[in-house]
Amino acid sequence: MPNLKNAKKAIRQSDKRAQRNKIAKAEIKSLRVKLRKALTASNLDEAATVAQLVGKKLDKAVKKNIFKKNTVARYKSRMMKKINALKNA
Repeated sequence: MPNLKNAKKAIRQSDKRAQRNKIAKAEIKSLRVKLRKALTASNLDEAATVAQLVGKKLDKAVKKNIFKKNTVARYKSRMMKKINALKNA
């Protein structure tokens, strides 16, 4: 247990940030699942709109240091590769 006042505050801040990050990550994860289902059903219109939303959320997550830049780039690259494969098929 921290003794110093600033250590207690740091714990409060980290808990608050962790909670905020957890919500954002869960939202992104649910959108990625929705995208995956649209891709499996070969629903190109829905997949494209969800992909745009996922991309936007991921970019905001990078801006807020929830995800690292390269992680998001990898997610977006794989996502677009699958959508383009569906378009060409």
